[in-house]
Amino acid sequence: MTNNGTKHWTVVVLTCQHKDSVYAFQRELDLRQQRGGLSPGALLLTVADPQARLGSGGATLNALLVAAEHLSARAGHTVVTSDVLDDAHILILHTGRDFPWDSCGRAFSWLPVEGAQHAVEGPVCCLDILLDCLSHQVCPGSPPGVWVCSTDMILTLPSRQAMSWEGFSGVRVLALPGDVSYATNHGVYLSDGQGRVRDIVYRGSEEQIRQAILPDGKVPLVSGPVFLCRSVSEKLLQTHVTSPLDGCTYLGMDSGAPSLQISLFLDILMCLCSDVNETRFVSEERPGSTSPSGPQGAAVRSARAVLWRTLKGTPLSMEYIADGTYDYMTLSGWEHISRLTKKGWQMETLSHIQNRDCVSVESRVINSVLEGNITVSFGAVIQHCHLQGPVQVPSGSFLSGLEATSGSQIQNLLLSADIIIQGHRVQLGELKLTVYTVLGARDTLEASCEESTFLNHSWTDFYKRTGIRPEELWGTSSESNTQRSLWEARLFPVFQPRDGAVGLDGVSWLMSGSPGALEWWRGAWRLSLREVLSLTDQEGELRWREELLFRAARRRAVDTLTGHSDHSLLPSIRAAVLGGQQGELLSALDNVAAGSCENLGVAARTLACIADVLGCMAGEGKGGLRSGPAANPAWAAAFSLLERRDLPAAVQALANQRSHWLNRPDLLVRAARHYEGAGQVLLRQAVMSAQEFVSIGQGEMPPIGEWQEVECPARLDLSGGWSDTPPIAFERGGAVVNVAVKVDGRRPIGARARRIREPRLLLVTSSSGQDCSVATETVCETLQDLEDHCQPHAPVCCLCRCPPEGCVCVQRSGHLPFPAAPGRAAAAALGWRAGAAQLVPPASRLWSRHQQYSGWGSVGCGVQEHRSHLRHRLPHPRSAASGADFNHRWRLAGPSWWSGRGGEAGSLESLSAPQGGSGAALPLPGLPVRPATAPHTGVHRQNATGSQPATGCGEKLVQPVALHRHEHRATGQQR
Repeated sequence: MTNNGTKHWTVVVLTCQHKDSVYAFQRELDLRQQRGGLSPGALLLTVADPQARLGSGGATLNALLVAAEHLSARAGHTVVTSDVLDDAHILILHTGRDFPWDSCGRAFSWLPVEGAQHAVEGPVCCLDILLDCLSHQVCPGSPPGVWVCSTDMILTLPSRQAMSWEGFSGVRVLALPGDVSYATNHGVYLSDGQGRVRDIVYRGSEEQIRQAILPDGKVPLVSGPVFLCRSVSEKLLQTHVTSPLDGCTYLGMDSGAPSLQISLFLDILMCLCSDVNETRFVSEERPGSTSPSGPQGAAVRSARAVLWRTLKGTPLSMEYIADGTYDYMTLSGWEHISRLTKKGWQMETLSHIQNRDCVSVESRVINSVLEGNITVSFGAVIQHCHLQGPVQVPSGSFLSGLEATSGSQIQNLLLSADIIIQGHRVQLGELKLTVYTVLGARDTLEASCEESTFLNHSWTDFYKRTGIRPEELWGTSSESNTQRSLWEARLFPVFQPRDGAVGLDGVSWLMSGSPGALEWWRGAWRLSLREVLSLTDQEGELRWREELLFRAARRRAVDTLTGHSDHSLLPSIRAAVLGGQQGELLSALDNVAAGSCENLGVAARTLACIADVLGCMAGEGKGGLRSGPAANPAWAAAFSLLERRDLPAAVQALANQRSHWLNRPDLLVRAARHYEGAGQVLLRQAVMSAQEFVSIGQGEMPPIGEWQEVECPARLDLSGGWSDTPPIAFERGGAVVNVAVKVDGRRPIGARARRIREPRLLLVTSSSGQDCSVATETVCETLQDLEDHCQPHAPVCCLCRCPPEGCVCVQRSGHLPFPAAPGRAAAAALGWRAGAAQLVPPASRLWSRHQQYSGWGSVGCGVQEHRSHLRHRLPHPRSAASGADFNHRWRLAGPSWWSGRGGEAGSLESLSAPQGGSGAALPLPGLPVRPATAPHTGVHRQNATGSQPATGCGEKLVQPVALHRHEHRATGQQR
């Protein structure tokens, strides 16, 4: 099933070698589905191999059976039926064997890359790269059937592959190009000119590999993805009840059938090759497949005969992708370090680095916390570590899984180049502890000790330096049949019967070989690398990585807020809530808000982030709309503390009240609204701090009754509307593009004001110009008349929002109560004195020639008593009705939008800065206001505290249409 170029899976099955991995890996699949990496409706299954070393073919058969069984149960059947495969799109992924450089295997090995535009922050592992490649590039368009792929490699394809699926039947394999020298340790397909597979050669001679060379000089590598059409899947499913193939499934194991190991490529697919006959297929010895002449020889031959009878005649075709790349994750430590440090990947991935200057840009820090002076050299890798300096990490080194509790031991380690130190969380019965291993990056794990090294030096040197004897590592030849390789050497001390867990002391001694500690080493319980990996507590390992992920995320969030970064915190917030870490995140945000008394913008943004956390806790689409009122009496005490500017106490009061609103989605949403309202209070206070830079002097008063008038053009919002207002601009920045235009050759919006003798406000609005006979008059004689300024549907509410802060023309500080003070009492409360220059109440008229609801925008405009001091005045970001939701934002794009009647030039004392709810007037140096006949063109860059004309705007009048672009990079910084 494909939609918009994406494959939507019916079932995704992840097979795993260890039974203890099932629940841990199942949770990882569920998390990826919740983050959006897997189809929401897909059935996710994690299936353990019934027996050890089942082989890719046996694991495929067992996974197919489990998938069909679950689909049959969902469909209401009482037995497994192949009918459920008719419309099923099944993906089977094999995690494979243990990987020495990651305790959770190759599938969950983290890569130094972050997911692009993911709504939820999370790691990118090899599994994620493979899922993305299969779901978006390889599998879209394929018919119902089963895709099978291993997770032990990284596939890179340049684009979506245009494969033809019309009328397809049979099996299709994907092949990528490789060199002959590389293919000798791998597998290749031999094909004819039509893409049909003739044979599969695994670890063949160079002569055999050369037979597969294609015209481009490359050979088609066996690269993982295999597609089985619906009919082939049904035939394969039927074999689960046929002996001896039933030994590959959990049903066969439960029925007492002996286990059987078969290969997907060398057994199941081999019988489909056109050049392979039955005798060769049944009896041939093939590297990588169970021997037909060994202890299981009879069962192997019988199983191959069943496969031949069941599948022979099915066409096997190859899809060769010439420009793709295939990177198999080998056991070489040097190759793994080189893979992680290759160019094009990030230096820092989901980490927190306190001193970035000490970290080379050619190194990699993945899911780690680095505190203090930690120097990371060129080509070094640190992953899943919490380190405390001073620590020097040499070039080519690889550190993984180290905890801060081992800080002093890490600092005392004499690290050298190309050394790998890992911490593994293992479980020995009921005992859980961390085992540390040390290896050389250039050591060969599976080669015999005569042909390999330890810590990049020969074993002979190691014996001389430490006094260890070979039999202490592998036992005597009569006691053990294991190969004397680094993989099997019991080098690593785990537990001392008297002293408990060993920690990093064992690693330190293996590296230094200091005298006097040999007997201590001999007295410890020791494990080989193979045993350490087989005993890994993968659930504990994944839990440690997740803890580090959220620990680093919280520290990055603090840095983002206090450093005024425009980095979005929403993906991190969603991840924390998804991982149940919201409590720790809220505590960290509370601390930032409480400690930001000197920077209210940071505190306001932090409260907005807390609102986002609460909204995410409520759940997508649950609890109601985020927009709504924020004046519940239960929050009044906290808001009162905010108004008194006691920020630490206010943040604590908000947190205390928040604790009572966390048990239902609707309460969480309502709490989020109040946090947004609290943020608006701080934004208002931050905006009003601009009064420190504003000076208002005594001017020459115009005569009483003489009108002062201004006009402005209409505004067309081309793009980005509201993107420059908090909280959006906090994390995304904003860019608004406007055009200032005349309508019918005239500036359609205007305002007039004059001094009157009566102590009242007379507000007149009209919709068809100042001479319109139809107008609305609003008279405010008491402060009580202004109480509805927060109601967006009240008459001229936007005009009424100005007087409490000093009328249309007078700027005051602080806030006034609303007593029912009539007449002269109201005038006294407002600070008006008859005959005083600026304090005589005005009568004002505003008009617009736009049709109501026509969509035309305008800038805000106001008139001060003296026409040489025009002031653009906007209401406070105090909420209208809902606290933060009715944002009456009027913008002024530049000084030439204004024209003063009478031909006199004036000065513009302030411009607007959209700060959350409603914007505000902020001071700027005097800008000329000219009686221009046309607006000029200018680009204005708008930040968190105001708008300034960009360099090069000049004062030249150009054309009657002006394009204005406002960029907003809101950082919460107050200026």
